[in-house]
Amino acid sequence: MKKTFIISYDLKNASDKDYENLYLALREYGTFAHITESTWAIVTTEKAKEVRDKLVGVVPKGSTLIVIKSGGFAAWRNTICSNEWLKKHL
Repeated sequence: MKKTFIISYDLKNASDKDYENLYLALREYGTFAHITESTWAIVTTEKAKEVRDKLVGVVPKGSTLIVIKSGGFAAWRNTICSNEWLKKHL
């Protein structure tokens, strides 16, 4: 069953290439949204641990990363992605 996960991160000592590698990994999920500068949402059949393990491989050492399963209730303002995407997938 597909689930939506919220991914938040702080990349330490990151270059533009580090960000691009992370963005590419997130986009590979196919259904995704870039919500804020350091927050994305993805839709996948994977478990949170599997998503985390995949992304840890593309972020610089010492960076922070959290993967949270969406509970379906949210409120937002001024996001990068569309309101429609969030309404549909959260």
